[in-house]
Amino acid sequence: MTMPVVTRTLVLFLGALTAFSPLAIDMYLPGLPALAESFGVTTVDVQMTVSCYLVGLALGQLLYGPLSDATGRKLPLYIGITLFVAASLGCATAQTLPAMIVSRFLQGLGGSVGLIIARAIVRDFVSGQEAARVLSTLMLVMGVGPILAPLLGSYFLDIASWRAIFVTLGAFGALCLCGAIFYLPETLPPARRRPGGIGAALRVYAHLLGNRRFMGYVLGNGFAFGSLFVYITGSPQLFIGIFDLSPMTYAWLFGANAAGVIGLSQVNRMLLRRWSLYQILAVAMAFNLAAGLAMLAVAGLWPSAWTMWPALFVTLAVLGIISPNSVAAAMSGEASLAGSASSLTGTMPYIIGAAMGSLLGLLPHDSPASLAAVMALNALVAFSLHRLMVGKVVVPA
Repeated sequence: MTMPVVTRTLVLFLGALTAFSPLAIDMYLPGLPALAESFGVTTVDVQMTVSCYLVGLALGQLLYGPLSDATGRKLPLYIGITLFVAASLGCATAQTLPAMIVSRFLQGLGGSVGLIIARAIVRDFVSGQEAARVLSTLMLVMGVGPILAPLLGSYFLDIASWRAIFVTLGAFGALCLCGAIFYLPETLPPARRRPGGIGAALRVYAHLLGNRRFMGYVLGNGFAFGSLFVYITGSPQLFIGIFDLSPMTYAWLFGANAAGVIGLSQVNRMLLRRWSLYQILAVAMAFNLAAGLAMLAVAGLWPSAWTMWPALFVTLAVLGIISPNSVAAAMSGEASLAGSASSLTGTMPYIIGAAMGSLLGLLPHDSPASLAAVMALNALVAFSLHRLMVGKVVVPA
């Protein structure tokens, strides 16, 4: 079988697959107050629809990785996208909060397939420095989603309702399913597949979990990137509820933060021409920690939307460097287990994000320091685990 090359069109399509997650999370965030009013509950109550989506994303990635290693990349993609489309329509027609929560969980379960398959396909082609470059390009494509999604969501709220948002998500999923059927090549030939049932999948996961260096990259990335989901869960309450910004202003701030992630992901591509991904990653972890601690200090001393935002921006933007380099480093030695390795790499941020989002829910809802404290804690744990499990990397002066 002749392996197709990584073309710009292929990267664009893989970016669309990974956009399921940011679109389904971010597009309806400005509508959380309207959704709460529709169901007769509080905004804090409807934050459960974010957490349950993250849980679905986490569990789905654990399933699709081994399945794609056994059957190829396309079959799991068909299954996951179909589930995403059906669940999106379930969200659009939900009449109660429990029904919405269940639909959001299923939407996350289906939408997670795009993240897994896209990373696995990249690993089918390249590894190491080149994989980091391709993943950085992928972040540029998928990063358009978080910029446009809240703005699109605000637009739909002006002309229709929050239900129209989920109809649109279902239509986007249907288009991606057509692309997967008629355009996407199968990148894992039968000779490289690893058939087996649940027992085989568990043995593969046990092998990966026992790899200290692999888990150092996975957990470091997990806690660093978990801050993004803490921010997603708590930022509507912080900026709209506490600081009294309008949904449209919040959407612009959200888009600016996403633009920061995109920008640094492209700076990462340039840095990779001179330094190794391991050196760049070590420095990025330090920046993430410094910005997280600075945000916590500002939240305690001079809390406002505009004093907290610069440190928040840096904390999130540096993920554009941490994520592609961590994923490339973690998967560089696991060519035959790319799907399963992608599952663990992708699942960890969502598990950690859901757990830290729950922790955020236990803290005072009217305190700006609550969000900052949880994000700073994530940055501290990410830096510590990376240093302890991966080891110190000497960076150039």
